[in-house]
Amino acid sequence: MNAPNRFELFILQDGEKPLEIIEDTKIPNAATIKIWKQDHTMANMIRAQLLTNANVLFAGYKVPHPLEPYFILKVQTDGHVTPSAAVQTASQEIMSLLTQLTERFKQEFTRKEMDALGDDSYAPPPVQPAHTGWGAPAGDYTDF
Repeated sequence: MNAPNRFELFILQDGEKPLEIIEDTKIPNAATIKIWKQDHTMANMIRAQLLTNANVLFAGYKVPHPLEPYFILKVQTDGHVTPSAAVQTASQEIMSLLTQLTERFKQEFTRKEMDALGDDSYAPPPVQPAHTGWGAPAGDYTDF
């Protein structure tokens, strides 16, 4: 079988760096970021979040080969922030969104348990988004 062992696709080996940032010399305020042990799921979330940032002019990614566990992210900014800072901010916003999603799931699961027990006194607190961007209330498919 030509496929690598599954654990090699997501576990970093000793001394292996999770990412590599290469500043672009031909395009101003641009960088190529190679992120290891991740796939389309992470790449698309980062790209989508980057595109919500007004300082990001371009964000795109590619997965060179499906058997190689990395993707290449290209980012260009307007110069007010560096590409690496924009990726870091986007990653923090994604983590915040996932934390909110986890809390919302737990609230709904608890409410469902209470409904099953016949307890009508439970009312979950309203959830207010703390950020704008990917997953924020904009009427798109990411609303939950």
